[in-house]
Formats: sequence, structure tokens, C-alpha cells
Amino acid sequence: MKKKKVLIWILSIVGVLAIAGGAAAFLMKEKSVASVGGETEEVNVTVQKAKEQELIETILVTGEIVPEGEQKVFLNPEHGEISEYKVDENQTVKAGDPLFVYDSSKLDTEITRATRERDLIQTRAKTEQNQIAALNKRIEEAKKALAAQKNKPKSEAPETEEGTEPAQVEEVVIEDVNQLTSEKVQMELQYENTKSEITAANERITEITNQKKEMTVVSKIDGVIVKINKNVSATEAGANEPVIHTISNKPYKVIGTMSEFDAVKIQQGQEVIVRPKVFKDREWKGAIETVSHFPNETGGGEGEFYGMGGGGNVTMYPFKVAITDDTSELRHGFHVSLEVRIPGTEILPVIPHTAILDEGGVAVVYVLADGLLQRREVQTGSMNDEFIQVTEGVTKDELVVITPYEGMYDGMEVTSFDEIE
Repeated sequence: MKKKKVLIWILSIVGVLAIAGGAAAFLMKEKSVASVGGETEEVNVTVQKAKEQELIETILVTGEIVPEGEQKVFLNPEHGEISEYKVDENQTVKAGDPLFVYDSSKLDTEITRATRERDLIQTRAKTEQNQIAALNKRIEEAKKALAAQKNKPKSEAPETEEGTEPAQVEEVVIEDVNQLTSEKVQMELQYENTKSEITAANERITEITNQKKEMTVVSKIDGVIVKINKNVSATEAGANEPVIHTISNKPYKVIGTMSEFDAVKIQQGQEVIVRPKVFKDREWKGAIETVSHFPNETGGGEGEFYGMGGGGNVTMYPFKVAITDDTSELRHGFHVSLEVRIPGTEILPVIPHTAILDEGGVAVVYVLADGLLQRREVQTGSMNDEFIQVTEGVTKDELVVITPYEGMYDGMEVTSFDEIE
């Protein structure tokens, strides 16, 4: 009886071992089939030719619509009260057009008084000129008489008063000439002083006239009056709000800040796509006008920018974009997003981002050649949203697998493939 039980146990163990052996053999067979790959399974991949092109990188930033220029006019307490407004809100003005006028009645009185004083001085100067001319005439006549007296022979000398000799007559004439000459010199000095007074009076009139001109405030730009605040009161410290606010009627611009990482890539004239947030699916063309070399006043870390992961110590730099399309539908203060297009510096093969596998920090692609896959380690360069440049590892027109997956290996046989342009 015991021998029978032992035999049953032995047969059971043998059966189990046989089953296990069959399973192991089956698994080994399956493994060997998988290793063969193409003999039992079709491998299909999607490929795309590596094409050479100058890659355009896109940088995303944000900004605000602003006018080309603006003028804010504040009350000047020294000028007093405004007597007249020359413009209305929404009115178009040109540079030099009057905006408003301060009360200039006091200056008008001063100009009248200064003009009257100047006219009186000019009258005195005219009198002095006439006196100098009369003295010149008398001096000339006396000199002629003296010359005639000297040229006459003594025998023809006229009879003189008793006791008066011809020599004495000459002395008298000479004294008259000297006296008249002295009077003339004094009168000329007086006339020069009078002319100085006239100059000073004219300068005073010019000064007051210029002060009066300043009482009329003019526009410094071509633009549109957006606001007139007639209730602003003048104080010693001035007013916090402008009396008149004018903005330029030239095409709007965009201002904003960008990170130091973006600022070093951007240059004047690069293309920009402007997308106002209030308009869906609409865009305006523009170009970079300036990027400051100096950071904004707040330093950095407060602007909106992409690709930096947020946070960190990042310096922000102001920029300005000129909008080249019609800006009549835009308004001051609109917030916009911008795409700045940066062309690459070299023409190199480019492939889709999806074609690259990251294998432990090493960029790897698979290239299809003669029905087999080739594993390539590559070096990359510039990129945009869709493509990335390959500086080493892939050449033009090679077929690159654009959707690689784990399990691919060097030398893997491909039975079919789909190629996309």
C-alpha cells in the first residue's frame, strides 16, 4: 500500500515538471521570436526628411498700447487764473495751436506803460539829435569865417571897433568854435545815454511781451484733446491733475518689459505680431523700435515672460514696438501679447521636437536607412515651437523617425514606413 502511494507522488511530481518544462520551452520560443523582430511582426514608423532652413525663433512677451507721444499741461500758479479755453475735448490740434490763455490784463497795462515811457525817451533823443546837428552847423560856419579872416591881406582887413585889432577878432572866433565844440561833445554824451535808455526800454517791452506770450499755452504736438479739466485749482505746489491732456494722432505703439534672456536676442527692426486681448483671432503687424540697455525702475522679476519657469532674479528691460498696420481700432491702454520673430544665424538641418529622445541627458534620434534604424546622438541649436536645429548627427534629406518609442534599437528592421512632408 505504501509503495502505491509513493508511486502516485512520483508520477505527480513528474507531471508537474513536464508541464513546467513545456511552459518554459514555450516562453523561450516566444522570446526567441520577439528577438527576431521582423520575421514574425511588422514594424511601421513615420519619418520625415531633415530639411535645411533658417530657423525663426519666437519670443512671447506682453505690453500695452500707448500713443506716439502725449502732452499734459498743468496749471502754473505764477500765471494766475485761466481767462479763456481755446479748444474742446476730442478736438484735433496741430503743434503751435493755442490751448488756453491765462489772464494777462496786468501785463497789458505794463506793456502800455513801458511803451509810453519808451516813446518819451525817443522824443528826447530826437531833440538831442537836432541840437547836435545845429551845433555842427554853427561850428562849420565859425570855422569858415575864421579861415576867411586869416586869408585876407592886412590892407583889406575891415575896420573894427575902436581898440580892436584883427588878431583879437580871430581869437574871439576861435573861442566861439571851441565853446561850440565843447557843447557838442556834452550833447553827444547825453544822446548816447538817451540811446541806452531807449535800448533798456525796448528790452523791458520785449520781456513783458514774452511773458504775455507765455500766458497763451500752445500744443507741442499734433494730436487729439482727450481731456479738459476746468475745475483744477492752482496752488503754490501746483496741481496734481493736468488742465489739458493731448495725445498724438500718429499710429499707436506698444511698450512693455522683457527679461534679460530675451533682450539679448532682440534687435531693432525685427518683426512682431501684436494681438490685443480684447480682439479674438485678430492681429496687427509691427517691428521692434527700441530695446533699452538700462533696466526699468523696478529692477526686475515683475514682468510677464515665458519659458523662464517663473520666479528667480531676472532683470527686466523696457522695449517699444512700432505698429505698422492701421491702429484706428486700437485704444490707449489696451493690453496685448506679442510674438517677436528672431531669425537664426545659420541654415542647418531641422527636425520636429518629437523626433528627439532624451536618454539620460543625451539627445538621440533614429534615422531610417536601407530598411534599418540607426541610433544617432545629436547636438542641437536654435528652435521654435515646431522644429529644432541639428548641428551634429543628422544631415540634409535623411529620414528621421518623428515618433520614436522605447524599445527601438540600432539595427532594428523596418518593414514599412510613412513619410510626411
